[in-house]
Amino acid sequence: MPGKVASPERRVPRHYAGGVAIDLHTHSTASDGTEAPSVVVERAVEAGLTTVALTDHDTTLGWAQASDAARAHGIRLVPGIEVSCSRWGKSIHLLAYLPDPDDADLVADLARARVSRDTRLDRMVALMAADGIPVTLESVRAEVEDGATAGRPHIADALVTAGVVDHRDEAFAQWLGNDSPYYVSHYAPDPVRAIGLVRAAGGVPVIAHPWSCTRGRVVGDALVEELAGAGLAGLEVHHRDHTPQDVRHLTALARSLDLLVTGSSDYHGEGKLNRLGENTTAPEVLEAIVGLASGAAVVEP
Repeated sequence: MPGKVASPERRVPRHYAGGVAIDLHTHSTASDGTEAPSVVVERAVEAGLTTVALTDHDTTLGWAQASDAARAHGIRLVPGIEVSCSRWGKSIHLLAYLPDPDDADLVADLARARVSRDTRLDRMVALMAADGIPVTLESVRAEVEDGATAGRPHIADALVTAGVVDHRDEAFAQWLGNDSPYYVSHYAPDPVRAIGLVRAAGGVPVIAHPWSCTRGRVVGDALVEELAGAGLAGLEVHHRDHTPQDVRHLTALARSLDLLVTGSSDYHGEGKLNRLGENTTAPEVLEAIVGLASGAAVVEP
């Protein structure tokens, strides 16, 4: 595949204590990652992780394959979902750990989001093709695994495959960003509703990369306080999109609201520069998440 990202020199994970390294945010071909769920697990073992979470966008499609791989490779797996949310037209991502994958209300809302993502893809491709950008719906569909959650990265992949750009990042910079004339929104629940759905399904909700510089600061302190009152359990503080100043502020905010502090890579395979284990979660935080959950179970090696 053109435009592969060279892996940087491996770093010791932030919370690599007592031989435990925990990464709670990764993506596979079940959504917009470039590696199958089983391969993500294999890469996690190679990176020295002892626990990894699979958190594909709006789907549990990869859980079964990842679970089999985790048992085979002797690594702990935390099944999860990254739920797409929206408030005032701004995208907010909610990591849902260990929800019941058969909960009717959660399943219905995730299905609605995936259908909306799918039709949104059609509209974006039509707008781009009308302006002469060499992309077709057929070429984009060819990049999406059967049953996977479709997204803008698949348009980027089609452009990479066609040799129009060298990497996803280039496609997003030119045509696929939120400020692009080709951007089309999709259904995403308000985060308060999403937190309620996740909690009702026995899951544990944590806001992903709340101050990501790539999205603008859309999750301010007041919203975090509101979401904490609605049942939010934690903040993903340690993330490559957060500056040291962001980390200090978010850590203090989490402490003031009695929220858990997590960290992770947000790994997408070749789709992003993010490397497994570049940020991790403390063991006691994972145990707190497990203690709060009553839906799915952690897959033990």
